[in-house]
Amino acid sequence: MIRAIYPGSFDPVTLGHLDIIKRASKTVDELIVGVLNNGGKTPLFTIDERVGMLKEVTGELSNVKVMSFSGLLVDFARETKANIVVRGLRAISDFEYELQMAQTNHKLNPGVDTMFLATGLEYSYLSSTTVKEVAFFEGNIQEFVPEPVVKRVQEKVQEKKNRQ
Repeated sequence: MIRAIYPGSFDPVTLGHLDIIKRASKTVDELIVGVLNNGGKTPLFTIDERVGMLKEVTGELSNVKVMSFSGLLVDFARETKANIVVRGLRAISDFEYELQMAQTNHKLNPGVDTMFLATGLEYSYLSSTTVKEVAFFEGNIQEFVPEPVVKRVQEKVQEKKNRQ
């Protein structure tokens, strides 16, 4: 069985993320979307909210599981018995960092290889950071995130503004 992990913060999940998830799920037997609980960042959404949104938007993909993790990706891969890490590349600038991470992960766990998928052209500019910034200035994010996520982002951004 070929089991892969697509790791990320997914804060929030974008249509670019969903594109990679759908395409990767066609190439492996099981795809685990690993939602990173990164203590070094202050996300807009809690880990449970991010996991919940991903489960909702990937519900029709029978071979996709969504799980949270913290710590090293190679340890999560070992725990889940995954041997492939899937990473999306938006631009050449992503490649240098992603290549270093792939090589580091392979050094830490030689049983884990990285598969790069080029993001679809229609999403090559898109990031979660961009989505949050557009939402913060009350721009339209409907072409950036799955429909069930739009209102949640708008509500979270408004809550954050109200706290400032």
